[in-house]
Amino acid sequence: MVKKENSFDPARILELLWRVDAKPSRTGLSVDAIVDAAIELADASGLDSVSMRNVAEHLGVGAMSLYTHVPGREELADLMIDRALAGLYSDVDEPSSVAGGWRPALRFVAERNWSLYQRHSWLLEAEGARPVLGPHTNDKYEAELRALVGIGLDDVEIDSVLTLVLTHVSGTARALAGVRRVKEQSGLTDAQWWSATAPILERVMDRERFPVSSRVGTAAATSYDAASDPVHAYRFGLECILDGVEALMSRTQPTDRSAAPE
Repeated sequence: MVKKENSFDPARILELLWRVDAKPSRTGLSVDAIVDAAIELADASGLDSVSMRNVAEHLGVGAMSLYTHVPGREELADLMIDRALAGLYSDVDEPSSVAGGWRPALRFVAERNWSLYQRHSWLLEAEGARPVLGPHTNDKYEAELRALVGIGLDDVEIDSVLTLVLTHVSGTARALAGVRRVKEQSGLTDAQWWSATAPILERVMDRERFPVSSRVGTAAATSYDAASDPVHAYRFGLECILDGVEALMSRTQPTDRSAAPE
């Protein structure tokens, strides 16, 4: 059996991302207009609502006219991701210019990305394993890396620290989106869910068998007033990560051997 070739063309998507030789049609339709319409749909109704047909209807044009500018939905998703990052920072030096050093700067980076996912939760579904190498994505990467330059880390460590922070942000943002989705689908608030499950849990959960989980789970649920709190997890985890980065820096700093005994 002949293996079917993947029609996705990485070179073509790079040209689209950087608008190489991009020209609007006679009707004024352009890649930017298509991407903006797709983002509006995704913000309003989720990524599943973004099809070439729905985008065309949103723009009031025929679906086939879109393919002149964007080959398909996969390419459109990459274009949406890059476009959503536009203006995340005022310039590439904004994070590194935050007063107080690297720690407030990384916290600033985390907050900007957290807010980004609240505005465009569909990004959590659209982002894949391979980076989208568009201009806005590159601006974002450059800006965020600059916040870590000159603090005693090598280049691989700089990239690893940034990846760790961003992965934590996206993971907790995904958890928050899941909580919101469950509430919407079930029609139950966390308090209502606890009221419904508490009587059964009291019957089946043997505190002598599960003393630690019973104690910790009760304390956490009481504190969160919910089964979990992704916002707390985001903020708590971020501070733990920053503490870890500080410990890494202390290990990588050269030791002052001038005071060492001979």
